[in-house]
Formats: sequence, structure tokens, C-alpha cells
Amino acid sequence: MAIAVAVITAGCASGPDYRAPATPETAAGPFVSTPADTDTAASLPADWWKLYDDPALDNLVQEALSANTNLRVTLANLDRARAIYTEARGGLFPSTNVSAGAGYGRDQSTWTGTGQAPTQWSYSGGLDVSYELDLFGRVRRDIEAARYDTDAVAAAHDAVKVVVVAETTRAYVDACTYGESIGVAHSSIELAQRSLDLVSRQEHAGSASHLDVERAGVTLAKARAALPPLQGQRDAALFELAALMGRTPSQVPESARACTQAPEIAGALPIGDGTALLRRRPDLRQAERQLAADTARIGVAVADLYPRVTLGASGNYLRNDYLKGNRTWSFSFGPLISWSFPNTMVARSRIAQAKAQNAASLASFDGAVLNALKESEQSLSAYGAAMQQREALIEARDRAEKAFQLADQRYHAGSISYLDVIVAQTSLIDTKSQVAAADQRVGSARVSVFKALGGGWEQATTQ
Repeated sequence: MAIAVAVITAGCASGPDYRAPATPETAAGPFVSTPADTDTAASLPADWWKLYDDPALDNLVQEALSANTNLRVTLANLDRARAIYTEARGGLFPSTNVSAGAGYGRDQSTWTGTGQAPTQWSYSGGLDVSYELDLFGRVRRDIEAARYDTDAVAAAHDAVKVVVVAETTRAYVDACTYGESIGVAHSSIELAQRSLDLVSRQEHAGSASHLDVERAGVTLAKARAALPPLQGQRDAALFELAALMGRTPSQVPESARACTQAPEIAGALPIGDGTALLRRRPDLRQAERQLAADTARIGVAVADLYPRVTLGASGNYLRNDYLKGNRTWSFSFGPLISWSFPNTMVARSRIAQAKAQNAASLASFDGAVLNALKESEQSLSAYGAAMQQREALIEARDRAEKAFQLADQRYHAGSISYLDVIVAQTSLIDTKSQVAAADQRVGSARVSVFKALGGGWEQATTQ
């Protein structure tokens, strides 16, 4: 009866067929946050770091992609997933077992004479073949799950690529920006030192008070105090860069250490829209492929409700010196049917588990979509705010520079006190430092935009 049912339903795959989840139409529209220097008509290229047109950065990114330890881990995970997929595909083919043996001794069971059996050589061999008839699609669903798992692991590998490239670029940009800030700090120290030297000479000449000298000394000390934190921040960025590239802190790339000007991007940032984002983000592909795998596992669980039919065949050979005819053969062939019916409680419980896992994966996918949109909007908004702040600080720096020049001229003309010069000089030094810090925030925010947009790795599915 079971065989008849199996034959009638042959070729059927148990469980639901996978259908990719739909995303909200609003998620595929334009971004809410669109800073002035962004281009929504152009999508982010895969090698977005080349938009900086910096050969040193290109080399650093390539080395990080080849030597980063996290990428080595995910690549090993991908190799493992592919091996599991290959193992699952083995279920489509018959399983075989070959045995052979030889021995020397007495075998009283085959001795037909009188007395004790003589010593002799005996030889044996056997071949067992079995093949599961995938009548209810259990093997096919298992292969589907393994294939989708492999796709998910490949997407996870791409997601780590996005992080590694983004953080390598960020570390390099930070190192360059802090190097530039250190240069600004040195120029501020030199400016404060010249002012102190000038007012000291004027004190000796009787045209300035000792109070003016102390005020100039305070400005110089504050300018010097701003330098060590910047050096520490640059070192931290360099050490981060070395780790991302699989190097020790003593192997910091010289190109990054020597960089004193942050790379910029000519033209607008290509950001595309929500449709391109959902297609590009590896974490979304990972969540979607995991959902597909868990859907296939429902079919694997459902198949356990039905009988499992295996065709088996075996042949054995035995030979020794005294066995009649010098050899014996034996063989067998037939089906093996295993079925948990009527107690299907275990199978139905596994179906419930698989469905619950599928529901969780669907919720994870929906959450990943929302998170991708959130991160993109947050990064674009932060980038736009950082750009506006830098523009305002640049204007403040330019005005502070003009104010210092005017104060210096009027002081030498005798129309103002040196206190006014100190105030103008302090304002200039502060605004220069603020512009340098704003440059770092803009550079980091720009990288965050690229990271949130997904980096451009689009992975083909496993065949």
C-alpha cells in the first residue's frame, strides 16, 4: 500500500515552494535625505573607493581585501558551506560500500573432514548499493536548503567586504585628516610663538606690558596643548588601518603615515535610490537567502510524514582452499520501507519548528530592510549636516583671519591694545582647529554613506 501511494505521488516536492518576500513600494523610492552634493540618478559603483582617485588608498584597500583576518574567516565559512552543499547533492546518487578481506587460520565451520580443520587462507569481498527514491522531495528540499545556505554565507562574506573596505577607507581618511590637523596645529603654534616673541621684544622696549606677554604665553600654551591629542588620534587611525590589513602596529603603511591631506571626491556622490540599495546590500541578500533556506527546510520536515523508500542490493563472495567449489556467492535485492506512521508526533513537531524558524527569518528580513533604509537615511542626513557645518566654519575661519589681520594692523597703528590682538588670534586658532575637525567629520560621514549604501557587491546565486 505504501509503495502504491509513493508511486502515485512520485515527483512531488513536499512543503511550500519559496517565493521572495515583497518589499514596500515606499522602500524603493528616492531617499528622504538628499544632501546638496549627491546624485540620485547614478548608482554607487562597486569600487567606490576609486572615486577618491588616490592610488595609495587603492593599494591599501586591495591589501585589506586579501589579508584581512575577518575576511579569511568568512571565506573559510563559505568553503565549508559549499562542501555541505556538495554533500547534500550526494543524496541524488546511490551510496555504495565496498569491502574486502583476507585471513589465515582455521575455519571449522567450512571443514567437512574429520578432526581439526587445517590452517588455510580465506578471502572475502562484498558490494552494497542503496538508493533512496526521492518520492516526496525530501532530498531535493535538503539540497535547496544547502544551496540557499551557501548563498547566505556568500552574502555574509560580501557584507564583511563592505565593512573592511569602508573601515580601511575611513582609517586612511582619518589618518590623513589628523595629519592635516597636526599641520594646522603646528602653524597655530608658530603663529602664537611669533606673537609671543613680538610682544616680548616690545616689553623690553617699553611699548608693551608684562600682562600682554603673559596673555600671549597663554595662547601659545593652549596651541601646544592641542597637538598631542591629534597625534594620538592619528596613531590610533594608523594602528586601526594596520589591523584591517592584517599587519601588526609596527607595520603601519608608510603611505598612510606620510599623508597630510585628506582625499576628496570630485563631483557629487552617486547614491541612487531605495531600489538600488535593496539590490546591493549584502546583509539583505543574506537575510533573504536565509529565509529561502528555512522555507526549504519546511519541506524536509513535511517529507518525514511520508514513507522513505530505499532500494538496496548487495553481493558477497567467499573463497578458501577447502570450501566446495572453492568459492561461494551470495546476493540480495529489494526495497526497504521505513515510516513513522501512525506515530507522527515527532514529524509534526519538526514541521512546527521549521515553520516557526521560517517566520523568524521573515521577520529578520523585514527588519534588515528597515535597518538598511534607516542606516542610509541617517548617514545621508549626517553627511549633509557635516557639510553644512564645515561650510559655516570655513566662513568663520576666513572672517577670523581677516579680523586678526585688522587687529594686528590697528595694534601697530596704536589704536587698540594687544588684548584685542590676542582675542583675534585665539579666535583664528580656534576656528582653524574647528575646520580641521569638521574636515575629519565630513570624511568619516562620507565613508559612512558608502558603507550604508552597501558597497556594490552583488553576488550570484549558487547553482
